[in-house]
Amino acid sequence: MFETFSYLPPLTDEQIAAQVDYIVANGWIPCLEFASADQAYVSNESTIRFGNAAAVLYYDNRYWTMWKLPMFGCRDPMQVLREIVACTRAFPDAYVRLVAFDNLKQVQIMGFLVQRPKSAKDWQPVNKRSV
Repeated sequence: MFETFSYLPPLTDEQIAAQVDYIVANGWIPCLEFASADQAYVSNESTIRFGNAAAVLYYDNRYWTMWKLPMFGCRDPMQVLREIVACTRAFPDAYVRLVAFDNLKQVQIMGFLVQRPKSAKDWQPVNKRSV
């Protein structure tokens, strides 16, 4: 559904800060992205398909709108947390994710949700999930 940690309850600020520490310790660049609920999921309506099958390195609907520029030179998790607050204030009905970008390899290394809209029903506690 959504990348890393999507099966867990929402992360606390302390948990997000620990992930930011991990990101910057590895020399990666934190960046925030956001998407409305109708664009956050891969679907036939929100995806342009290239032929009938996905190809290597082809990611359906993986490109969300970037919040500002990547946070080049960021070493302080509080800076990222402040930007998360600003993004969620500006777009309260959007999903927000934090991604880590490796500028040497030119790839996204990791990504996880830091905000679901209040109206989102996609995450459920373990005792309310069905298999």
